Amino acid sequence: MTKELSERDICTKFILPALEAAGWDRQSQLFEEYPLRVGRVVVRGDKGKRDPGTVRRADYVLFHKPGIPLAVIEAKDANHTIRDGIQQALAYAEMLDVPFAFSSNGGGFLFHDSTGAGGVVERELALGEFPSPAELWSRYGAWKGLPAEQAPLLAQDYHPGKRPRYYQINAINRVVEAVARGQRRLLLVMATGTGKT
Repeated sequence: MTKELSERDICTKFILPALEAAGWDRQSQLFEEYPLRVGRVVVRGDKGKRDPGTVRRADYVLFHKPGIPLAVIEAKDANHTIRDGIQQALAYAEMLDVPFAFSSNGGGFLFHDSTGAGGVVERELALGEFPSPAELWSRYGAWKGLPAEQAPLLAQDYHPGKRPRYYQINAINRVVEAVARGQRRLLLVMATGTGKT
């Protein structure tokens, strides 16, 4: 692989084909440049403007279905190792409350599995070894303790036509998962103005 390839080249020529070969659907499961934070508003005089330095976007977020994120992928250009993006991917995975983070420079993937399943937390994968949607969903369900018979509840759409912010998705998913596990009492605590209603 040539060192002149940009991050966008790596995404187009290596990462996307690997994801599609593993069975990820570009329309409903694979989101590029996924916005996590729109950025801080800086007020100067009587005008406000977003600070572009505080905008946060994940290169890729993989979803089981819209509203249920599973993994974050951080891409780097060919001048980086596959490990160079893992800390950023882990930070984004923590924001999205997902256990899987990947980093890639096009030569393969570094897979970080916070579930601890299989006893290995981090391992390198070849491009053709990327996990399928079913494999990650199975690991996710086991990690969350979700009963298989509650799959219809988890598959229910709850925000058609809307794109909740990452912390709203986290809150909704935690409530739905608790109900699926049979929990009868829940308390949702969120700050004023975060969109609870």
